[in-house]
Amino acid sequence: MSNQIELRHLRYFMALCEVLNFHKAAEQLHISQPGLSRQIQQLEFHLGTALFIRNRREVRLTEAGKYLREQLLPSLNRLEYLLEQSRRIGQGQTGEIRIGFLGSAMQEVIPRLLLDLRESFPDIHTSLEELSNRSQVRALLEERLDLGFVRLRELPPELEAIPVVRETFSLVVPEDHPIGPDSFRTIAQFAGQPFILFPPAYSPEYYQTVWSICEDAGFQPEVTHKSVHAHTIFKLVANGMGVSIVPTSLQYGFDLKIRFLELKDIPQRAVLYGIWKKGTHNRALEHCMDRLRLHQAKD
Repeated sequence: MSNQIELRHLRYFMALCEVLNFHKAAEQLHISQPGLSRQIQQLEFHLGTALFIRNRREVRLTEAGKYLREQLLPSLNRLEYLLEQSRRIGQGQTGEIRIGFLGSAMQEVIPRLLLDLRESFPDIHTSLEELSNRSQVRALLEERLDLGFVRLRELPPELEAIPVVRETFSLVVPEDHPIGPDSFRTIAQFAGQPFILFPPAYSPEYYQTVWSICEDAGFQPEVTHKSVHAHTIFKLVANGMGVSIVPTSLQYGFDLKIRFLELKDIPQRAVLYGIWKKGTHNRALEHCMDRLRLHQAKD
């Protein structure tokens, strides 16, 4: 038996954690099931403790296994990323930035950023993944992302943030709604109508901001539907299921029978933040953050 823990032991351990099934994990790793069992046994031998409870019905993590997985996940992701970055640099590339984003960030922020990077640092590569606010935060903490774009003000202390867009809100109404641009005066005109909103879990701060817009107008919205997808919200509005309040930038890119009524004369603003993990050593990301700071949103 090997007298030391090697990287493969940790990779095999994490693969088994994901599926909690030796046969499936072995298939994903392209090794035999007995081979995977031996690797896990070696890891447990060197640690002096069991990491999994195994019987004929199930495989589950012990408390030691749960702790190792939790602590190992960001470190192993970081190591895998460093190895990949080293490979890219060795092939003459300068690095990669893994970016998570909300759909609204694709309206202006990300296209501008990518064009900026291409002009200034053409050898920097980017990968994009549309994710919810919370999923981006988790991926940044686990070092599966380098940069995120979220509508969250309260963040874990390990993360930093800068506001990159501060914009108005708009009411979204059906195209044939009796209140149009000429007759619209205040959101109070929509008191008592059904509202379709992003759910509180999407971003508690964002939801409270939208709620406060209605309260400032003297009513509480009657929320009849919730969705995390702007397109779903707009389809519901187009079909007469209610009205909504969204960041104004979301009016672009959709071809639906809806109308946007901008709320210019209220103090609330929709803020999009760029977030990243503190202490990064990714030079490509540092260049990226420099570009974002040039366009940082002002109060």
